[in-house]
Amino acid sequence: MIPITIDGREVEIEEGKTILDGARQLGIDIPTLCYLERCGPMTSCLVCVVKLRFNGRTSVVPSCGMKAVAGMVVESETPEVHDLRRSALELLLSDHVGDCLSPCVRICPLGLNIPQMLRQVQLGRPEEAAATVRAALALPAVLGRMCHRPCENGCRRTACDSAAAIREVERFVADTNQSRAEPYLAPRKPATGKRVAVVGAGPTGLAAAYELMRNGHACVVWDRAETPGGSLRREVEAGRLEPAVLEAEIRDLKRMGIEFRSGILVGRDIPMTSLLAEFDAVFLAAGEMTAADGEALGVTMTVAGVKIVRADAFLTSVERVFSAGSAVRPVKQLVKAMAEGQMAAEAIGEFLAGHDPRKAPKPFSSVMGRLEKPELHLFRAGASPEPRVTPKSGGGVGFDPSEAAHESARCLHCDCRAAGDCRLQHYSQVYGAEFGRFPRQRRAFEQHRHPGRVLFEPGKCILCGICVKIASESAEPLGLTFVGRGFEVRVAAPLDETFERGLQVVAAECAEACPTGAIEVAAPTDAFWGCSNHGHGCR
Repeated sequence: MIPITIDGREVEIEEGKTILDGARQLGIDIPTLCYLERCGPMTSCLVCVVKLRFNGRTSVVPSCGMKAVAGMVVESETPEVHDLRRSALELLLSDHVGDCLSPCVRICPLGLNIPQMLRQVQLGRPEEAAATVRAALALPAVLGRMCHRPCENGCRRTACDSAAAIREVERFVADTNQSRAEPYLAPRKPATGKRVAVVGAGPTGLAAAYELMRNGHACVVWDRAETPGGSLRREVEAGRLEPAVLEAEIRDLKRMGIEFRSGILVGRDIPMTSLLAEFDAVFLAAGEMTAADGEALGVTMTVAGVKIVRADAFLTSVERVFSAGSAVRPVKQLVKAMAEGQMAAEAIGEFLAGHDPRKAPKPFSSVMGRLEKPELHLFRAGASPEPRVTPKSGGGVGFDPSEAAHESARCLHCDCRAAGDCRLQHYSQVYGAEFGRFPRQRRAFEQHRHPGRVLFEPGKCILCGICVKIASESAEPLGLTFVGRGFEVRVAAPLDETFERGLQVVAAECAEACPTGAIEVAAPTDAFWGCSNHGHGCR
């Protein structure tokens, strides 16, 4: 056994093992992209670098390839090392062609996984679609009618004909779920024992309560009105929102365990000091407030509303009191008001966990930007060519299952199939990598679909060599190799054969090992694989 020191902790590892092995023994997460234990070190990505002090010398080395020698002192978590890893990631991203998240998801203030929802509807899986929607939206049926649809503005389908009818499909999913004897509810994490008072039962307050409850915190919502809903009640009165829809949404929130105390004006009927004595945190979302309201609640006000002393944490001048939405400044759009409640709940959750309160960062995504016509054609090849669907029933009833499936089939699937399971995306998020820090002319997007359901997107390949090694060790008849020189090196099958011919045996293994989703093997139910009926419910 060989003793070395990593980040001030001594560890003994077997002879022949590497610094990376020692770090993993200690539970230290050193990032790797090109390393797979069965393949050995490739040392091509260099995101696993550490600082090594040995024999009076200091050097930076790839931990996956540096074998341990007794007496080594390693630093893996210093700002200097993190900067080096971030730069390595950014260099890889400079040649990365593909969106982690589709434009519609990046634009959605609530982060709904829209492509996933559309695929589930297309395949006739409304229960799965309901789970996807409920993972992001507190009031899906309301938003399916009232959202101003920023996602559709970003939909790439507009470059072909018209955007996918995302809001209408979302409404279909929500209404279908509500029609069940017991509508699906998002699962709750184990109870934390923490309690939060939410002041205001409008969109911002309800979204915050929903997010807090999902994360295991007990919630009581206080409101001056006799019935929850806040500004949404005005939409009911104006005939823009059916009363039954809002009532069903409120019932679901109560089923989750949210408690409502209505007809009580906090600051008059119950002092803020009482809430702070009973609850671990208070969230003010009472809509537009006057100076007198602020005085009654004990919070400092500005001309616009409640004064926020830390914008990234939604903190007010009073300890343990947070605020967002129109209580702070006018918010005109429903989805943005709810997004503020959601983000504030994330910050409150960090506070309740004993951390520095701050809203969660946006998920990392590489961005291709505007597509040229040949690139757009590649995406459209797996989508329905049909124009936007209009509900036949009319009268504001919405889609039936067939219409929803046909409309969902129009989605171009421009999100990455590996999103959420991509190590490049994950570590770019962890290390705060900046996409575009090393700008260069973007090469054209490529997407090769092979009959064996093997999908290869060369622009996502980081030339790690894992697939080449796996194919070689598995005695593939042809295998894969590196083709070209310099910046033009690419992974391909030799002798100008197809990628599918190169991976006849271990395509699934290569796809599973690929760190970036450059290789994917589509499931038999992948509705976006080009088929004779253009994906309309194909299996």
